[in-house]
Amino acid sequence: MTVTPDSPVQKTSKIYIDADACPVKDEAEKVATRHKIQCLLVCNGGLRPSPNPYVEMIFVPDGPDVADMWIADRAGVGDVVVTGDIPLAAKVVESGARVIKHNGEPLTKANIGNVLATRDLMADLRAADPFRQGGGKPFSKADRSRFLDALDRAVQAAKRDIL
Repeated sequence: MTVTPDSPVQKTSKIYIDADACPVKDEAEKVATRHKIQCLLVCNGGLRPSPNPYVEMIFVPDGPDVADMWIADRAGVGDVVVTGDIPLAAKVVESGARVIKHNGEPLTKANIGNVLATRDLMADLRAADPFRQGGGKPFSKADRSRFLDALDRAVQAAKRDIL
């Protein structure tokens, strides 16, 4: 296809991964390869680059929320963002991107407000009780499988968003 100055540029879907503490990078790479779309792993460093031609490592400077800001500035309609960071999710949902958490839970315009409120409530509860011991459950094979299915569905939907 020849692109002329007058022809519109075709946007392609991308997967953005908030990669510093992401337990599903390998699964996201599999989905990107299956769909032949770019997967951007955004981190502060410390991750081994992938030889996969669909995977690109983006190393951002150290600092609070630098990776989040990089993703938020670029993700939009037709893209999928994988993150457990709820404020980042809220920003990219607002820009039209699809968001899924590491466990496969989608974050949408319909539920992001409740998820943000719950996050803030839990932060307040933890701050009120310094002896409260919290911790998540271990990440299981079922979680990985649920994530793979959810990411595959999100990528298919994101591709339809830009048609």
